[in-house]
Amino acid sequence: MPLLDHHQLEASPVVANCSMNRQRWLEGRGGYEAELRFCVVAFLEQRARERGHAAWLDLCCGEGRALLDAAQRFTGAGLDVTFHGVDLVAMFAPIPPGLPGLSLIQDSLHHWEAPQRYDLVTCVHGLHYLGDKLGLLARACGWLVEDGELLAHLDLDNLALRDGGSASRRVPRALRDAGLRYERRMVRCRGHRHPRLPFAYIGADDRAGPNYTRQPAVRSVYRAAP
Repeated sequence: MPLLDHHQLEASPVVANCSMNRQRWLEGRGGYEAELRFCVVAFLEQRARERGHAAWLDLCCGEGRALLDAAQRFTGAGLDVTFHGVDLVAMFAPIPPGLPGLSLIQDSLHHWEAPQRYDLVTCVHGLHYLGDKLGLLARACGWLVEDGELLAHLDLDNLALRDGGSASRRVPRALRDAGLRYERRMVRCRGHRHPRLPFAYIGADDRAGPNYTRQPAVRSVYRAAP
């Protein structure tokens, strides 16, 4: 079956759909902190108090409700915190007045580049719908401050190698070699870096079917690269 390029993929009903969980909140069952196993608000508060500023970038942010929730927590706290969210589909929740540090951006993560560095970069179940998953991860590591944190869900079953090799073995090893960690279906990166992963993106298959989230996902196909 022919693979899709990024233009075709972003027009696919699997990617530009309304059925995925775009309304994920910060806390509670299925919320960001539960899914990431990470206390976002406490992390940002500590950074802002210690350094005078903190910034969070959420990739594939959906309606942006987690960012909105976090931004409202800091209202009146006297702390300088920036919240940026990016999503292909502009189904964003309304931003109430009084949250100048919150921006929700409609754009394709195939080419979008961050305007600054961030203390925290997240992608909660968003890579499942992207073509070049590994490419975005590598770029996003470069958007961190020197000791920033990246957390992103990655399902190895949604990766395929053109040479027939096992992505479930080779990709985690390549991530570790590049200074990243992979455990419990999540990639973690500590600190600004530009990892070089030995895979070249070829294209995507939007007929992969549901993954562990029970939502249809995209299979990304790579070839080995020097």
